[in-house]
Amino acid sequence: MKRIAVFTSGGDSPGMNACIRAVVRTCAYNQVEAIGIKRGYEGMIEGDFVQLPPSAVSNIIHLGGTMLKTARSSRFLTQEGRKLAFLQLQKHRIEGLVVIGGDGSFKGAETFYAETGMPVIGIPGTIDNDLVGTDFTLGFDTAINTALSAIDKIRDTAASHNRLFFIEVMGRDAGFIALYTGIASGSEAILVPETITDIEQLIKLLETGWSRQKSSCIIIVAEGDDAGGAFEVAQKVKERFNHYDTRVSILGHIQRGGSPSCQDRVLAARLGVAAVEALLNRQKNEMVGLINNQITFTPLTKAVKSNHLFDPNLLRMVEILSV
Repeated sequence: MKRIAVFTSGGDSPGMNACIRAVVRTCAYNQVEAIGIKRGYEGMIEGDFVQLPPSAVSNIIHLGGTMLKTARSSRFLTQEGRKLAFLQLQKHRIEGLVVIGGDGSFKGAETFYAETGMPVIGIPGTIDNDLVGTDFTLGFDTAINTALSAIDKIRDTAASHNRLFFIEVMGRDAGFIALYTGIASGSEAILVPETITDIEQLIKLLETGWSRQKSSCIIIVAEGDDAGGAFEVAQKVKERFNHYDTRVSILGHIQRGGSPSCQDRVLAARLGVAAVEALLNRQKNEMVGLINNQITFTPLTKAVKSNHLFDPNLLRMVEILSV
């Protein structure tokens, strides 16, 4: 294998640049030419390719976002679009692909491999931490620390004004960001898509806190919770419980940006090196991950059809610690 292409797809996550750097440098170490595909699958269809010598990835390890840009591609969802993408890869003599992205990106890669046989290795780059086959996805650690920093600041003002804050974090289909930041910030309750939210139970919890003279309360809400986002949940609670001055804060896309944490940079390096070495060892249609601090490989088929298991005992722990 003499030419390997790397691209980022779907939502960006901190550590993508560090991972691109690892892929490019590992290619150079093995005397393989690295090619960057800009704007994900859309750039693949349009032939938006760029050569990536080692110097092209200097001084990007600390940067958030992705130097290769990312985009959603409706054309790649069609067989015609995938044929155009494959023709571009052939034109540029690409022999293997490294895709850094999440569930949607891997579904596209799996279909592409089935139709073309193009060797592909996936690297889990998503702040949601919702992919099976790895303990942590690239960007998750940075995202939860970014959110935690904001929540800590909100608690300061909440305590000063006897306020009840509903703080919405990202997590349309998975509640890992809410779960981890809620535990780490000492929040009174965490609402996630994986469980059914009981508003009555939430109100009882708040009443118990009020009776114990709690000066403030923090409720973390994942955006995909079944009871609605933070504004909707806050309205439902406020109609029945108005002892606190109620406020809502949406953290939004701040969670996607920023310089990647040390953990995410190390994870990016390990996964990037492993992905290139896997292609050189003739592995294909797999996702590289880290389980129990060991590099592992999971078939893309399994990675896109299964979800990272959510531990309900952690939510039970939140209830214990909110007393």
